[in-house]
Amino acid sequence: MAKNKTPTKTGTAESETPLMKQFNGIKAKYPDALLLFRVGDFYETFGSDAVKTANILGIVLTKRANGYASFIELAGFPYHSLDTYLPKLVRAGQRVAICDQLEDLKLTKTIVKRGVTELVTPGVTFNDKVLEHKSNNFLASVYLGEKISGVSFLDVSTGEFLVAEGNLEYIDKLLQSFRPSEVLFQKNKKKLFIETFGEKFYTYGLDDWAFSSDFGNDLLLKHFDTKSLKGFGIENLKQGIIAAGAALHYLADTAHDKVKHITTISRIEEEKYVWLDRFTIRNLELFNSQNDNAKTLIDIIDQTVSPMGSRMLKRWLALPLKDKVSIEERLEVVNYFLSNRETNELIIQQLELIGDLERIISKVATARISPKEVVQLKRALTAIEPIKVVCENSKNTSLQKIAEQLNPCKLVIERIEKEIMPEPPYLIAKGNVIAEGVNAELDDLRKISYSGKDYLLQIQQRESELTGISSLKVAFNSVFGYYLEVTNTHKNKVPSTWIRKQTLTTAERYITPELKEYEEKILGAEVTFPPFS
Repeated sequence: MAKNKTPTKTGTAESETPLMKQFNGIKAKYPDALLLFRVGDFYETFGSDAVKTANILGIVLTKRANGYASFIELAGFPYHSLDTYLPKLVRAGQRVAICDQLEDLKLTKTIVKRGVTELVTPGVTFNDKVLEHKSNNFLASVYLGEKISGVSFLDVSTGEFLVAEGNLEYIDKLLQSFRPSEVLFQKNKKKLFIETFGEKFYTYGLDDWAFSSDFGNDLLLKHFDTKSLKGFGIENLKQGIIAAGAALHYLADTAHDKVKHITTISRIEEEKYVWLDRFTIRNLELFNSQNDNAKTLIDIIDQTVSPMGSRMLKRWLALPLKDKVSIEERLEVVNYFLSNRETNELIIQQLELIGDLERIISKVATARISPKEVVQLKRALTAIEPIKVVCENSKNTSLQKIAEQLNPCKLVIERIEKEIMPEPPYLIAKGNVIAEGVNAELDDLRKISYSGKDYLLQIQQRESELTGISSLKVAFNSVFGYYLEVTNTHKNKVPSTWIRKQTLTTAERYITPELKEYEEKILGAEVTFPPFS
């Protein structure tokens, strides 16, 4: 008689199911993030992650068996609801690691391979539901030096990258003005950071080695593919370069490695702006108010018609100019539009069509753009040409300078026009994305998918006429696929090239090379057509 087994401890390797063993192995690499673990059609969280997730999202917390006499907390939601729940988790201050299935379950006899495809944090995301369209989503990086400190501001959703350095008071003013969604700092200087800047920011500490001069400089040179940083005007900002390098490192660390849309880095010039401290920004109620439902200054003056304009206006309000020439240039442009109403209305119409071109371009660079957004990119670029013409023909020097910088990218417009359907779906898997005439194989698959059954009917009619078998029919089953069925009355008329597959009481079933080849095309088109369309 077998001896009774002694229950193993909950959470030990012996007690874990294969799925939970895989989960714990991946979770160990992201201990400070909520791990959304894809299991079939659900994203599931386990243990302490499940408790947090259930509390934040207001979903049911349950338990899952985990080996012999062991259970673990579980909370999950359908995978197609990710865009609904992810923003709530991020806005609650959570780092979220999205772990997806990396292979088809049908193609493996063991547990399906999984891996983290993206680590979303408050300061690093491309998700439209997480981002605020009228505000930048800056990731700040602060290097606390002995005398001079450095800071950088990076918005991966727009590609903007700014850097500065100065004393702690100056760094604090910059943080107040740019209001980053997340701030990186040296882990071993947490106490100094809190004493200096308070605890109002969402922060994340990095190891000290990420904030080193050589490391930061090398990362920037490699990213921009240059031999020096002189062309960006930041080569002498040693502390700023350290901070910027840590920010780039953090992008790679959070699985955001497609960052070619970050094409430049600019110095924030202290002498150009009036620097507002936290008390001034608060008391003037520029962006926020301590009173419920109060109107802030930005609420009153923001009459922009595009998200890009709204973000720029916020920047201008946070960083008031003190250079007289620059101020007068802005005023001259404003006066030009006030005195040219028709031109003003035309520009407004075109800007509305452009929408949020900055963030769409970033999605292109990171391969996150949807078919619908590709068509919006075409509309946005098309709307640039009239703006360019207006600026060129104006007598305003500033507008003429703007015209020189505007490029409608006509080749891009033509290619989208030619290769993408006018009204594609949001998801590429829905099909009907690529226009006809772009790819012959795709056109053939699409034709088969839409009219393959008609072709089978043509085969039936043709073979019936050739053989004189009036009762001939084409049918399908899961064993033989498509076949020709002939009643016993006409089986003596069957050509020798037909291959007999089954004999029934009253009929016989055959296949032909042509029928088999076309069957493969039909089934292949039905399976593969949507992803490639």
